[in-house]
Amino acid sequence: MKLTKSIFAIATIGFLASCQENPDSETTDPKDQETVEVKEPLLYEGEKHLKNIRQLTDGGDNAEAYFSFNDDHLVFQSNAEKWGLSCDQIFYFNIDGDDLMENKPEMVSTGKGRTTCSYFLPNDDMIVYASTHLADDNCPPEPSKSEGYVWPLYSSFDIFTADLDGNIVDQLTNFDGYDAEATVSPKGDKIVYTSTKSGDIELWTMDIDGSNKKMVTDELGYDGGAFFSPDGSKLIFRASRPKTEEEIKKYKDLLAKDLVMPANMELFVCNVDGSEMTQITKLGNANWAPFFHPNGEKVIFSSNHQSDRGFPFNLFMINIDGTGLEQITFDSAFDSFPMFSRDGKKLVFSSNRNNGETRNTNLFIADWVD
Repeated sequence: MKLTKSIFAIATIGFLASCQENPDSETTDPKDQETVEVKEPLLYEGEKHLKNIRQLTDGGDNAEAYFSFNDDHLVFQSNAEKWGLSCDQIFYFNIDGDDLMENKPEMVSTGKGRTTCSYFLPNDDMIVYASTHLADDNCPPEPSKSEGYVWPLYSSFDIFTADLDGNIVDQLTNFDGYDAEATVSPKGDKIVYTSTKSGDIELWTMDIDGSNKKMVTDELGYDGGAFFSPDGSKLIFRASRPKTEEEIKKYKDLLAKDLVMPANMELFVCNVDGSEMTQITKLGNANWAPFFHPNGEKVIFSSNHQSDRGFPFNLFMINIDGTGLEQITFDSAFDSFPMFSRDGKKLVFSSNRNNGETRNTNLFIADWVD
């Protein structure tokens, strides 16, 4: 579920370098050469954990890009008009072999309704995603702006699996309510997702075939955007926790309209069964889109806690005990949806950088430097 609609994109670096010198290459006579620092035009000052950054898309809102199990492909959602889209659909592509700047990738959703939150299944021959296509071929309506900035919890969302040709293989949920935000355990045995089945917005798990559904969280508030730890034993997720009578009333009133306001969220870690629940951030504002570092001891996430205007959002890293907060990106607008490759060598994320003073959100991939 995306948080990009409220962000007014600011102009960033205005070009992609078509070629550049390798600063490590030798010349015929190094003694006579002046040392020149070669900067990457898509990186900002202070982004020391990233190098060799590459822009993957150009135009529209492109987000929630997640690696295949073999790290060769990405699956993501896009509403790019140049690809003939009116609302989000699901695509996948080969990271090194496909050029999305020029060509449309392979669509694996139906092209109907609205989709969100796709993820590869084990063996990388199928994906899981949520879609509203059974209810209506058309895009569901956007919420009224009179409610402020809210996320819609479309009750027509259900979770499906599809092969890479776009054929629906199975329907994993059929509850008349919101079922979405599904991600897959690195062990390949379970799926975690968000559902309103209990009457609140909770995390649930199910086996990879949709059986054995279990509710994980049970405290009032939105729980969502969950990911498994590298060993499959823990979950990291974002949550709101209304406390005062006013906050609780507002939350419940919006929920009755299938809406949630994401302005105040913190990060929580728990075991897959919901035990040992621990809040790891107390930063204020919106802290979300968390993902485990491959070592299992840290998480990377997006946050606007430094701002009183709603933006910028940048990427941060924190230990799972809540210590060691470190800023990773230094954008002036929006960076989010980070995911590490399973080997820890790459980071993919969505950003407003280099968007030509538009509101476009694009995918970027970079080498990770620990």
